[in-house]
Amino acid sequence: MRLPHRRITLAVLLVLGVVALVPHRTRAQDPKVINITAKRFEFSPNQITLKKGEPVKLLLTSSDVVHGFFLKPLKIDEIIEPGKTTEVNLTPQTAGTFLLICDHFCGVGHANMNMKVIVE
Repeated sequence: MRLPHRRITLAVLLVLGVVALVPHRTRAQDPKVINITAKRFEFSPNQITLKKGEPVKLLLTSSDVVHGFFLKPLKIDEIIEPGKTTEVNLTPQTAGTFLLICDHFCGVGHANMNMKVIVE
């Protein structure tokens, strides 16, 4: 005569074995979202800190005229137009402190329009 607890134990072990063989899905890391507004003659915020290897989404808007958003070491070269949101997705691979600039002439204070980007 077989004992019922042996059947239950066998069934539990079988289920656990099947569960162990099924690949587990890992949710992709959601990027950190940072809103940046450009206006004559500044970016707000004027400094952001990112983590090396961590995805980030920058949402860029302009409150007045067309601005540039340029940072060669991080391969960013965008145009920010009034009334539109420009989305920049990146995963920084280089640590350091960088100076992002507006590379579209936007008026007399254009030369001082920049933002510090720190990648830790």
